[in-house]
Amino acid sequence: MSEQQHILVCDDEPEVRGMVAEYLSRRGFRISQAANADELRASLEGGMPDLILLDINMPGESGLSVLRSLEADQNPPVIMLTAAGDVVDRIIGLEMGADDYLGKPVDLRELEARIKAVLRRKALPSPEGKPSAEDARQRFRFGKYWLDLGAAKLSDEDGTEIPLTAMEFNLLKLFATNRGRVLNRDQILEGAHDRSWDPFDRSIDIRISRIRRKIETNPQKPAVIRTVRGIGYIYDGE
Repeated sequence: MSEQQHILVCDDEPEVRGMVAEYLSRRGFRISQAANADELRASLEGGMPDLILLDINMPGESGLSVLRSLEADQNPPVIMLTAAGDVVDRIIGLEMGADDYLGKPVDLRELEARIKAVLRRKALPSPEGKPSAEDARQRFRFGKYWLDLGAAKLSDEDGTEIPLTAMEFNLLKLFATNRGRVLNRDQILEGAHDRSWDPFDRSIDIRISRIRRKIETNPQKPAVIRTVRGIGYIYDGE
């Protein structure tokens, strides 16, 4: 990679932190380390990384508390590191806007693949100068909002931007380019999440629920992204 991407590894276990840091350094990333929430925040004051690896179960302030504070500031994407059985924490983290999760013990090759996938989603195109005619056609209505694929943003009628994570944008883009087509979870995961479907993986449902809270007039009765029982989801557009 021409410019080293900066990964901040926050984990209270020195062995895990060191192992991950050493592996990613060898793969061409620039690494910072933090053992707890205080060290993480101190590191952020020196500049924002491209991605944060965040352990959920840390003594003192938990990773979920840190994640909650990061989301409000629209900080870098976050991949959670969770114990194998911490399903509840994983779900809460995804609802708070984490971009992905990986269970411990960490498979380093899978971790690298997840990091690269999240960073690819983050590297969304930004228009320069006047938008092209093609970009102007790449606008899709989601309820009261417009998704602009050229500018990679969701905004209301007045142009006020609605904050999206990279994964949320990718999901909306996938629905926009498959308007009127029922997408099952396998197709959604492969198209927007760069991995195959695990029948016990509810991350897509959680993320769609989160998107619905942003775009639907009544998220309990969604009209824009509807559930097709037993199959998946469909985007109705207008």
